[in-house]
Amino acid sequence: MNITLAKTAGFCFGVSRAVSLAHQHLKEHGTIYTLGPIIHNANVIQKLEKEGIRSADDVNEIPDGSFVVIRTHGVSKKIYEILREKGCTVEDATCPFVAKIHNIVKREAEEGRLVLIIGTGGHPEVTGIEGWCENSIVIESLEMLQDWFRKTENAENLPISVVAQTTSNQSVFKSCTEFLKKACTNARIFDTICNATVMRQLEARELASKSDAMIIIGDRTSSNTKHLFEICSKLCNKTVLVERADELSPAFMKIEGQIGITAGASTPAWIIKEVMDIMSDEVRTESGESFAELLKQSFKTLNTGDKVEGVITNITPMEIQVDLGVKHAGYIPVGELSDDPSYKVEDHLRLGEKIEAFVMRVNDLEGTIMLSKKRLDSIKGWEKIEAAREDKTSVEGIVVEENKGGIVVVCQGVRVFVPASQSGLPKDKPLSDLLKTKQRLRITEVNRARRRVVGSIRAILMEERRLSSEKIWESIAVGNEYKGVVKSLTSYGAFVDIGGVDGMVHVSELSWSRIKHPSEVLKVGDEIQVHVIALDKEKKKISLGYRLQEDNPWSQVEGKYKVGDTVSVKVIKFMPFGAFAEIIPGVDGLIHISQIASRRIEKAEDALKLGETVDARITDIDFEKKKISLSIKALLMPPVPTENEVPEPDDGEPHIVASSGEENDIIPEVEAENEN
Repeated sequence: MNITLAKTAGFCFGVSRAVSLAHQHLKEHGTIYTLGPIIHNANVIQKLEKEGIRSADDVNEIPDGSFVVIRTHGVSKKIYEILREKGCTVEDATCPFVAKIHNIVKREAEEGRLVLIIGTGGHPEVTGIEGWCENSIVIESLEMLQDWFRKTENAENLPISVVAQTTSNQSVFKSCTEFLKKACTNARIFDTICNATVMRQLEARELASKSDAMIIIGDRTSSNTKHLFEICSKLCNKTVLVERADELSPAFMKIEGQIGITAGASTPAWIIKEVMDIMSDEVRTESGESFAELLKQSFKTLNTGDKVEGVITNITPMEIQVDLGVKHAGYIPVGELSDDPSYKVEDHLRLGEKIEAFVMRVNDLEGTIMLSKKRLDSIKGWEKIEAAREDKTSVEGIVVEENKGGIVVVCQGVRVFVPASQSGLPKDKPLSDLLKTKQRLRITEVNRARRRVVGSIRAILMEERRLSSEKIWESIAVGNEYKGVVKSLTSYGAFVDIGGVDGMVHVSELSWSRIKHPSEVLKVGDEIQVHVIALDKEKKKISLGYRLQEDNPWSQVEGKYKVGDTVSVKVIKFMPFGAFAEIIPGVDGLIHISQIASRRIEKAEDALKLGETVDARITDIDFEKKKISLSIKALLMPPVPTENEVPEPDDGEPHIVASSGEENDIIPEVEAENEN
């Protein structure tokens, strides 16, 4: 006798997940409820009920405020509404493939389409699907579909959308959809049979076709188990369905030849093992190994803490299913993939790829193994962290947490504490600015026994600054332009980091206008473009310029104003010797105290007010020294005539004309006499 056990036998991903979730919440709530059996297996349900998981046949049997796990088959939309009204807390363990069908039929029904559900009428999954669309028909066979088609008026032109129960018979679905493709002009077909179901049925079909006898293990109320039995019965005359090991007759054990064994998706590993243990260890396989030896291998035990490698067989938004080559179903919750908040499953994992993981928990009752990739990464990371400490190399990680003393950075899966003083941030900056950012750091302390690692971002920044500084000093020259960051402000200027070296922009180089403090132009943290105007390599001092020549307001003066022009100016500052007045922003002129009024004044404030706008004449412009002289008095005196423009006396009195060339060329006769 040769025995072959199907690789796909036992719990599917959805069932494993549902039972696992139920156990997790049972520990917290003590008693939880499910609407109907959480899976189709009476033996499993009995065990769960003993532990405190109650199965209610009707939603009204569930006490208000209870914790409820929605079973893997899913429920109708109405059930969710009732549970909310009852104040129940709900954990939705609906199989992701079933939930996908709910979304499809809801959308198709909203478009006014008739939904055909290929599956078993009255099955919990089918009932749930019906509850998400108002207009639907359940089709169990091709004959039923053809009969409905004949009796329905204008059936060929109806807008029909087709879905299938996840555990539907693949051949039934195929025959029905082929008929609809030919008979209907407006049909949409969605192949929603679970891939695991398809693979299970294909393997069962192949195994049955070359076996002398087949054993199907599973609950008789389970749809997928019944389909397995139907498929195998057509190909193998000696096919039996058993729920427990004690149902296997001694006569069946005497069959010679090839025996194939498979199990439904709701069959736990421990029931499969019971059936297998009944087989005599004297039965030999083609390889010569005893069946007991092969059985032991197929049910090899994995323990918490083991490192394992498997193949990714399914990817959902919540979990990754992994084939570990054992009867237990391995899965990795998405939260156990990485500590990187930007991690995206679709960017890193693919179906069929191998993946290494760490065994977090083994549940023999459920037939599941919870795995963690990030935990294994952490184990490997310790080795890399220790090597980085020895070699004094940098590591990279994501800042995931802020605490009173500093921040936590996950590097290579290891939590590294970085004190606030080593964060690289100024004291006035909050550490929260670093959360979810990628940082490079130096490992300064490793204590694996205490699982303590300390690192420094500041050490990396200082090293980078030193290297950058050396590079800048090698090439710096007057006139070089740099992009810098304002580091600090003083009363006399601004210090700017130009990439590892600080230079100073004097307050006079910040603006062409007069400013009292650099904060009028810049603030700490600003990125600015500067140029080198002077440097001392021995003393490591750099003078920088910020204002641009093209912004120089004196270029406007040169083309716009000349001596003799009258301009409107604003008084901006008083001095003992006069007043400064703004001609245009950035260009001031001096009104000497002697040129403010036609009379003698003690100080400029006696004739002018700060902020006052007055007219003045430009009496001198020195472009080289950037100085302009202004005179208000010149506008108060009569204009000076030229030699040929001596005015005739208009009052009959003689006048004396001075020839000294001084400012007041026309002197009244009375004044001249007084002076003599």
